[in-house]
Amino acid sequence: MFISIFYLWFLLLLFSYFIILFAFLYFSSKSNILNNILGFGALFFVFINILLFLLLMVQDEDLHDETLPLFTFTLILPIIFIGVTILISTGIGVFFRLIKKNKDFTELESGMERKLKVMSKVKFDIIRKINHVIIFIALFIVWYLSYNMIKDFTQNEGKNQDIKIDPKITNMLYLYLRLLTKPNSIENVMFSLEWFYYVLFFFFYILSLIMLANEFTRKTKYLSFPFNLIKIIISEEEKKSYSTYLYFGIGQMFAAFLCPPMVFFAILGMSSIGDLMTSQVGIRYGKRQISWNPKKTYEGTLAGTITSLIISVIFIGPLYGMILAGTFMIFDMFTNKPINLSDNLLIPIGCAIIYVFVRYIFDIDYFSIILQYV
Repeated sequence: MFISIFYLWFLLLLFSYFIILFAFLYFSSKSNILNNILGFGALFFVFINILLFLLLMVQDEDLHDETLPLFTFTLILPIIFIGVTILISTGIGVFFRLIKKNKDFTELESGMERKLKVMSKVKFDIIRKINHVIIFIALFIVWYLSYNMIKDFTQNEGKNQDIKIDPKITNMLYLYLRLLTKPNSIENVMFSLEWFYYVLFFFFYILSLIMLANEFTRKTKYLSFPFNLIKIIISEEEKKSYSTYLYFGIGQMFAAFLCPPMVFFAILGMSSIGDLMTSQVGIRYGKRQISWNPKKTYEGTLAGTITSLIISVIFIGPLYGMILAGTFMIFDMFTNKPINLSDNLLIPIGCAIIYVFVRYIFDIDYFSIILQYV
């Protein structure tokens, strides 16, 4: 049985998480204290809960044959694959330098950087942030198509089952406390969540691991990774610490772990489309600078807040939409000054925590408008 070798895989996963957390602190900039604390805290929270849930799954024999192996390998295989990729990329880089007589990719990088420097600020901003928007659109399309396929399947099978929101499913803190206080509740809790919850979480789990590997190897002289060229589109300040892409991945992984799918879509939409609208309107039409945050304008923040409100209302209704849009506005206005925090990190983490506690304390379920029309 798999359980006989589970603890070997578990120790490998535990060791891998320890290395990642250690490397995150080791390569972080000492001057970037708040981002270090929040980023490390988000990673630690997710990793420790993953390990905890695996141990809880071991206690339920019904999960030993299929579910436990599936989750274990889904968590550990990306780490192994990324480790092998680093070794192969490093070997190719060493071979290339030997062939080119100790020359590296500096000439190629310099040429690409020169092209980017002559590019307008508007286009450069789009290049930096368009990937976030593409991720949001792609994941939404996947959900939409799969949601309708499942809906059609249930109807063809003669099951007159209404698609509705179960308050217990959206009350994530209640489920979390239930896991910790009620023995053998792991199976019931796991299967009460929508399947797309796991798709979203594992997507950003893998994305975060890739970005962590990219940032760690970027900061060393000896290791390489296929996406190291991404450094040509990050600012000088980011090169000294970590890029906003890493903060985006960590923040969204935390939010995907803590929130049900519709709430997460709202947070992801704000962090991608809302953030892009903020910078684009600010660059193009911004005239009134925020006094304590001169790199941002009131016009840009207002545009991002309105966009975030529209997205949030569509996915989680007007009440939570206003709460999350208001949170977006406050966080956007006070990052990176006077609070030295990345909005790519603070917005998803802050919005996720606020939703979870508001949902738990007031016991008010969200209302998803989009579910009424799909």
